[in-house]
Amino acid sequence: MVSFSLKDKVALITGASRGIGKAIALTLAEYGAHCIIASRKIDDLKAVENKIKEAGGKADSIACHMGDLKQVESLISGIGNRFGKLNILVNNAATNPHFGGMLTASEGMWDKTHAVNLKGPFFLIQKAAPLIEASGGGSIVNIASVNGVKPGLNRGIYSISKAGMILMTKAYAEELAPKKIRVNALLPGLTETKFAGALFQDEAIYKEALKNIPLGRSAKPEEMAGAVLYLVSEASSFTTGACLICDGGRLI
Repeated sequence: MVSFSLKDKVALITGASRGIGKAIALTLAEYGAHCIIASRKIDDLKAVENKIKEAGGKADSIACHMGDLKQVESLISGIGNRFGKLNILVNNAATNPHFGGMLTASEGMWDKTHAVNLKGPFFLIQKAAPLIEASGGGSIVNIASVNGVKPGLNRGIYSISKAGMILMTKAYAEELAPKKIRVNALLPGLTETKFAGALFQDEAIYKEALKNIPLGRSAKPEEMAGAVLYLVSEASSFTTGACLICDGGRLI
């Protein structure tokens, strides 16, 4: 039988204080995982942790800035010391400080975007892989974006960082397969989160975006969580290096 059970699994989800990351954490906990949720602000994480525990799940919060490699290293060493294993990693933390044309973007905006969206996930996987291997293998999911395939209007730098994440996923999938670690990517389309707020605040931009989505609507964060559950569970045991697109048909 196909199993989605995550019982006895330890899962690390970054950017889990809200939006897609929060939905992923709630779902993985519901299916039995002990969720380690990470983000910059501990207070926001605690709210998600409490919600998981109120539903009977297991969770712990750790503040961590994904653009700071010392914090990334500390995050993984702390998990190893406390739990002795790590089975699942979901790289969801992301930023987009510049909503506008690339010709007006500053070097600082470029650096910040790539530090959080690409550099952080790259080194988090590098530091986590030995612990996941020692745990008998596991699954890594990188939350990329359809913008990594088709650049989004006024999101050029963000789109470039997500294109890098897609190729990073494939490169790591090949390198880590012998260690029994699967690496896949989820490519969400337009999703109703605070992160994507700029697209929803302008009614004209939002309506124009919907014209390119065959299903004719935006997604809820919870609609991404089911896809991640598949990718981290044994249901996808022969899947690695894949990019699962959840975009309402935009890239058709």
